[in-house]
Amino acid sequence: MQREIVTTADGSKTIHLPELNEHYHSKHGAVNEAKHVFIETGLHHVLGKHTYDPLKILEIGFGTGLNAFITFLEAEKINQMIDYVGIEAYPVHYDEAILMKYPETLFAEQKEIVFDTMHKVKWEQKEKVSSTFTLTKRKQLFAEINDNDCFNLIYFDAFGARVQPELWTVDIFKKMYTALRSNGVLVTYSAKGSVRRAMQEVGFVVERLPGPPGKREMLRATKK
Repeated sequence: MQREIVTTADGSKTIHLPELNEHYHSKHGAVNEAKHVFIETGLHHVLGKHTYDPLKILEIGFGTGLNAFITFLEAEKINQMIDYVGIEAYPVHYDEAILMKYPETLFAEQKEIVFDTMHKVKWEQKEKVSSTFTLTKRKQLFAEINDNDCFNLIYFDAFGARVQPELWTVDIFKKMYTALRSNGVLVTYSAKGSVRRAMQEVGFVVERLPGPPGKREMLRATKK
């Protein structure tokens, strides 16, 4: 499938799939969306409630590595240990990933080697990319996920329900619920009513929160 690199409204880049008319990140700002949805509403939220050593994060849709890299930068500021698992069925090639220029965009050129490492590490094995951050990349369809009581936080960053509705179903959110530990949190940019109802059906307590630029709302779900 053809992939184009485009610049979003905040100056950061993302990948556009013309065939699906879908972007890997918000066209209103890739970095702004990642920071708002996954860092401010996810990472900072869970770290404000408990102490973790390490904090275990599952990302649904590793993609360009933007969410993982921003999480690394945030965690390094506060010396927070992170055990990060990124699942991706259709990996972005290294040559495409480096064209995103995320270290430069985030004023973290000195950490470019970490971003490079995130894309070069072998799939299916845990790698230590820094003293505080371990990464496991799994090449896997989301329907194949069978983790049980493993994670404190899930970044649910799948393609939108318009193009892949099968990723936003009760069956998938059952897998997410099972993968989380008690009081674990899932955050996503989506605010569709059908998504919220699917989350609630499997047992999540769901909040509608202000969304990132270009979106009125987003969802945060907690496993009570």
